[in-house]
Amino acid sequence: MAEISAKLVKELREKTGAGMMNCKKALGESAGDMGKAAEWLRQKGIATAEKKAGRTAAEGAIGSYIHTGARVGVLVELNCETDFVARGDVFQELLRNVAMQIAACPNVEYVSTEEIPAAIADREKQIEMGRDDLAGKPDKMKEKIVEGRIGKRLKELALLEQPFIKDSSITVAELVKQVAGKIGENIQVRRFTRYTLGEGIEVEQADFAAEVAAMSGKAA
Repeated sequence: MAEISAKLVKELREKTGAGMMNCKKALGESAGDMGKAAEWLRQKGIATAEKKAGRTAAEGAIGSYIHTGARVGVLVELNCETDFVARGDVFQELLRNVAMQIAACPNVEYVSTEEIPAAIADREKQIEMGRDDLAGKPDKMKEKIVEGRIGKRLKELALLEQPFIKDSSITVAELVKQVAGKIGENIQVRRFTRYTLGEGIEVEQADFAAEVAAMSGKAA
């Protein structure tokens, strides 16, 4: 595979309006060929979607998904620009896929890494800095290792960073961009809530052996 320079990535970004990571991936898939990379982005709908990302998406729909057995349920709000698109089959399919993704990812708590509070990142840093395997390492090396681990951990908490459950070669963010490019509107996952049956309820554990012994004592 041809080496992809930062200059080439920047040039493709300026040409298509797509994000840096998507441009780098497109160039890698196209062996560094600028024309083929631009075509790859258009085929995926990524370039079109990212150009529209700044437009207001105030319409959309709230979707739900109840997993088999009715022990996990999800509500998710997916926004687009027009009610017409929100009622369409393509948008509704995306809404259901996103809801199913949330149900399948119990560790996901936020839509994107940008939404994760700084306090969470600071807490993760403190935990990682105290790991035994970092003891004795130079401070600069330790900081670099911890930064990588925190980045990975924060991605685990973000919905858009997850591999799509029906096609692990793309992330949820890429799935949304592909659909946005297909329908020609900005699409945003705004918020979600996951419900797990019995979560947060303290269940009293009965000690049946002790109860039987107590009853026997009373009987005597």
